Amino acid sequence: MAVSKRKNRRKTILQLHKILGLTTGTVLFIVSITGCLWVFKEEIESFYDDYKYVNPEKRDFITASKVKRIAEQIIPEKTIHGVIYSQPNEAIEVVFYEAEPEVFYQSVFLNPYTGDFIKKVNNNSGFFAFVLKGHLRLWLPDAIGSRVVSYSILLFLIIVISGLFLWWPKNKKNWRQRLKLDWNSKTRWKRKNFDLHTVTGFYISSLGLILAFTGCVMAFNWFYFIVYVAAGGDKAPQFIIPESTSTYVYKSDNMPVYDQLIPLLYKQYKNAKSFELHYPENDTTSVLVEVSNSRGLYYNMDYLFFDQHTLQEIETPSIYGKYKDAKFADKVIRMNYDIHIGAIGGIVGKIIAFLTSLICATLPVSGILLWYGRSYKKKPMKPTRKTIDITN
Repeated sequence: MAVSKRKNRRKTILQLHKILGLTTGTVLFIVSITGCLWVFKEEIESFYDDYKYVNPEKRDFITASKVKRIAEQIIPEKTIHGVIYSQPNEAIEVVFYEAEPEVFYQSVFLNPYTGDFIKKVNNNSGFFAFVLKGHLRLWLPDAIGSRVVSYSILLFLIIVISGLFLWWPKNKKNWRQRLKLDWNSKTRWKRKNFDLHTVTGFYISSLGLILAFTGCVMAFNWFYFIVYVAAGGDKAPQFIIPESTSTYVYKSDNMPVYDQLIPLLYKQYKNAKSFELHYPENDTTSVLVEVSNSRGLYYNMDYLFFDQHTLQEIETPSIYGKYKDAKFADKVIRMNYDIHIGAIGGIVGKIIAFLTSLICATLPVSGILLWYGRSYKKKPMKPTRKTIDITN
């Protein structure tokens, strides 16, 4: 009876694994391929981003209010999301972003010393914009494509777990076969395909689970909150920009007070890679500055908030504050994207993420070939009777 129950349970899990794999296979293939392409976006773009660099000069950068005036003349009637001040040899990047009625996402690059226009870039076009749209929504309308991708990634968690159950050898003799591609000249392609699916699937299962898990954290708010609370979080996990605490308006030379912020922060954060200033949305909101402490990483950024009238620093109840104040649960959430693309481990981590995503893309292909080979087996030819001529 026990053997029969195990067989029935295994058969049920196999059916679940097969149905979910066939249902989500195409989506997972596209998401995996586009994911491994996205991993090295920054490294690839560095080969053709000369417009981001300038000759350093021994004078101060132009003020944030001057940047705003210049950028709004280049792209009028659009909302500035933020202004990125970087190193002495890097241009200022002004990011324009609007989500409605359709996504508008462009950048303007200016000389940080003179304010001269360098280049305008449409971030919604180009190879990596195409890759990202495929990764997030399969190049479909967002309302449809993002849901399909999100639920497919959630189902991928079940596919991997069920696959591990099916992989587990029944006895010790089969362990070597499940851990190694033991082929020879007589090994048929069906056997090779089966081994590729099971052996490579086992070796990347843990990493695949990490990619899928971190993807679900970004895709579902409920998943995000569950992970944060389960990790012991007690702050507000969403991004909160606090209100200014003062109504007293102080201006120096008729210029906004936030013009003083960037020079002050350069002195305070001498090892920072960049500062992204966000202009206050109205007369009451605070000024946000995102301090990037590591090139290519987001988890250890410092999010600083200042009263727009007095520049007094304001604390936020959110997990997105100073990194030194982040607790374990806060770090889990803040590291999520960097883990997802492998950046948390530097170039080695990115290579691992790339290979994991690439191998994940092969699993739907080998899985479909397995299903096809078993479902559409060639019927053996019936033996034909030889007729004997008895006239001779």
